[in-house]
Amino acid sequence: MAINKNALIRYKTIDKCLQNTYRKWTLDDLIEACSDALYEYEGREINVSKRTVQMDIQLMRSDKLGYNAPIKVYDKKYYKYEEDEYSITDIPITENDMNVLSETVEMLKQFKDFSLFSELGGIIQRLEDKVYTEKTHQASIIHLDKNENLKGLHWLDELYQAIQKKIVLKLEYQSFKAKQSGVIQFHPILLKEFNNRWFLIGKGAKSRGIVNLALDRIKSVDYAFSVPYIPVEFNADEFYKNVIGVTVNQGERAGNVKLWVDHRHAPYVVTKPLHHSQCIEERNEDGSIVICIKVKLNFELERIILGYGEAMKVLQPERLIKRIALRVNRAKKLYDIKPS
Repeated sequence: MAINKNALIRYKTIDKCLQNTYRKWTLDDLIEACSDALYEYEGREINVSKRTVQMDIQLMRSDKLGYNAPIKVYDKKYYKYEEDEYSITDIPITENDMNVLSETVEMLKQFKDFSLFSELGGIIQRLEDKVYTEKTHQASIIHLDKNENLKGLHWLDELYQAIQKKIVLKLEYQSFKAKQSGVIQFHPILLKEFNNRWFLIGKGAKSRGIVNLALDRIKSVDYAFSVPYIPVEFNADEFYKNVIGVTVNQGERAGNVKLWVDHRHAPYVVTKPLHHSQCIEERNEDGSIVICIKVKLNFELERIILGYGEAMKVLQPERLIKRIALRVNRAKKLYDIKPS
């Protein structure tokens, strides 16, 4: 059965409503929620009829879409799931689905050595692992690092749609430095992940350069439909080429950063480079190495260096040496241990 995009949005909206057990949902409430959701996605009024939502509920209850949603009516007007934990996003994979997934994995594996598909390597392995665990009911072979308490992830889909449709945003945002939140107009360009945190990249109404906003600092998202979106020529690969992380000092050129790494940590730094520009300049008899990376200095670079503690030392440039020394001295004061 072919399903159009608007229908999927309605199913997802109804599902989200019925998961909220703190509110009683009438048919009119569900119609209003579907209308609001379609307006957010499409940017225009779409008339959702009573019959449409009734048909949606019937389809969700049936096995035509594979949902078999346990939607019941109580007090003759309120809708809810019989099972509080139910969601159409958590439905089990059928045997037919498993067979299709297995065939898909096998097909993708044939292309993994082609440069066009090189970035799919990790995805194929994760998909193969998921198929294996579902089929055999065995414990997963691949364990991915994840943080269930990460804030701001619920904005991802909404922000993705805004970027795709080139819609100017009105964001209530509070940086870690600000005492209270403020509303800003923002022209979104890109969503970027670094170190298990997500960032929205774009331009503010008053900013000249590219700005990054942490998703976990966004308080609310609204749309400025009357404000024309200003297109920006932006190449993410080029923009982030000379940095580690997301902070880019746009007025600065990349420079050489030389680092000494002790013998215990040298193998880790060699096999997992700090940056794509990394090269080994010296290999010492004691097993330690000196590496060089060409990057712009930023907060993320400092955090990585400090994370290695006594196993890494900055040799160049002078201003980074002073910056790291200052931070190490401040940290030392927190652990002012008297000799025993």
